[in-house]
Amino acid sequence: TPSKSNHTPHCRRVPCSQVRSSASSQPMSRLVSRRHLAAAAALRRSPAAFASRWLHTPAFATVSPEEISGSSPAEVQNFVQGKWIKSANWNWIVDPLNGEKFIKVAEVQGSEIKPFVESLSKCPKHGLHNPLRAPERYLMYGDISTKAAHMLGQPEVLDFFAKLVQRVSPKSYQQALLEVQVSQKFLENFCGDQVRFLARSFAVPGNHVGQMSNGYRWPFGPVAIITPFNFPLEIPLLQLMGALYMGNKPVLKVDSKVSIVMEQMIRLLHECGLPAEDVDFINSDGITMNKLLLEANPKMTLFTGSSRVAEKLAADLQGRIKLEDAGFDWKILGPDVQEVDYISWVCDQDAYACSGQKCSAQSMLFMHKELVI
Repeated sequence: TPSKSNHTPHCRRVPCSQVRSSASSQPMSRLVSRRHLAAAAALRRSPAAFASRWLHTPAFATVSPEEISGSSPAEVQNFVQGKWIKSANWNWIVDPLNGEKFIKVAEVQGSEIKPFVESLSKCPKHGLHNPLRAPERYLMYGDISTKAAHMLGQPEVLDFFAKLVQRVSPKSYQQALLEVQVSQKFLENFCGDQVRFLARSFAVPGNHVGQMSNGYRWPFGPVAIITPFNFPLEIPLLQLMGALYMGNKPVLKVDSKVSIVMEQMIRLLHECGLPAEDVDFINSDGITMNKLLLEANPKMTLFTGSSRVAEKLAADLQGRIKLEDAGFDWKILGPDVQEVDYISWVCDQDAYACSGQKCSAQSMLFMHKELVI
């Protein structure tokens, strides 16, 4: 806190007539200001302003974060066997700012999972590519990463995803923007030959002439990825691209509350050359997704979420699962803590601000009773 000065600031003498003139002009100034604000608000609602915002929306996008509202809801679809599809059931997502229903998600029902089961079953057990089959696809994914990193690096695309994350997550613009930038840096790391280098194998000399052991980084084939709400872009994108780089065919399920972000990201990846048949994207409730996993029988499932669901999936899938289950940790403010409001604000920042991930570093903040007024 800056120290207060004991010196009186220098004052300039103002003629009385000037003071009276200034005082009399204040009501007029406020009136002009109100008229200006009203005109600006009307301009923002005008068709011309609407068209201007859509002109600045990326070409791949089907929504505008600034235009999503109860009167103009966004729509989230599913993607399977190379095409976008809807569902007989719509799940409405509520705007956290005003309580309006502003996003409708086409949630697949248990009776509608057949296309997803068939899609995964078409993937051979040796994957879509591996060190011995279709190795040119490693280079293809290096090119896709290059194009996607370039697109995410463009200011209008960065801003688009940051604002879209904000619409469905309680994050500041800086937090959301850094999540997009970290995702963009990940894609930069796998440009060019880097995907091919990621599949580097090894060899071990044998114990007699002509014998050698070779090890390869081999895909599982059909896989499933299930991600939570807390990082709508980073977690699903990094896990999805890692699966694709190594030749797997994933079906991706993101928490429906935030799945609009990843739906738009998949559209961006298609724009960058991602083969339409390589990825399936599903919106559903937990019961339907569990049914899909049991019927499609993916060779591996990557789950990020609660420990309770993780334990059930581990039993249902007979161990064919990798888990990143969430912690439920907390912080406790003792009686000696100063500046409680500031500390609470810092604790509310996630991995891209101050204090680590909300999902695993902190879930709740408790205050000592002696501090509560």
